[in-house]
Amino acid sequence: MLHYGDVPTVDTSTWTFSVSGLVEHPFSLTWADLLALPRKTVECDIHCVTTWSRLDNTFEGVPVQALLERAGLKPAAQFCLVVAEQGFTTNVPLSDLNRPENLIALTWAGEPLTPEHGGPARLLVPHLYFWKSAKWVRGFELLDEDLPGFWEQNGYHMRGDPWKEERYGGRGLTQHEINKFRNASKKIGV
Repeated sequence: MLHYGDVPTVDTSTWTFSVSGLVEHPFSLTWADLLALPRKTVECDIHCVTTWSRLDNTFEGVPVQALLERAGLKPAAQFCLVVAEQGFTTNVPLSDLNRPENLIALTWAGEPLTPEHGGPARLLVPHLYFWKSAKWVRGFELLDEDLPGFWEQNGYHMRGDPWKEERYGGRGLTQHEINKFRNASKKIGV
């Protein structure tokens, strides 16, 4: 249940999820739209950058691949900047995002996700460290370059493979470098 800042209060009557950037058909979904989409169940282990793991989890949600297929990826799309509540972002290479086990997770162990665990919806990318599975997810921005998200700007690894122990990527960014990335994200509507 680690996160930076307060747990947001998410109003599902105004909640939206958007897919934009390097896609043929950008779109936005309401909460009702998301709930109406076909769901999938995934059993997986999760690994936290702080060195704990939780085995044998069952998540249910909307397959990420279905959302990417609906959007129609442009050939230049190689990365995704995942956008969440409170301005949180994380980067995920498209090769890691576009996998059958990844979900916009709505439930864990048969129960709706609690706010502390990222409810009402969180990204699930179980083969990477769990910070890549952004809580309170609100959208995907498909990009041709790898822009660091919040934790990556603060020294976490750009990919985060637990089997390679890709926890930290070196130094954090300077304020000048962070501003450069913020300005780049403003161009893409984050």
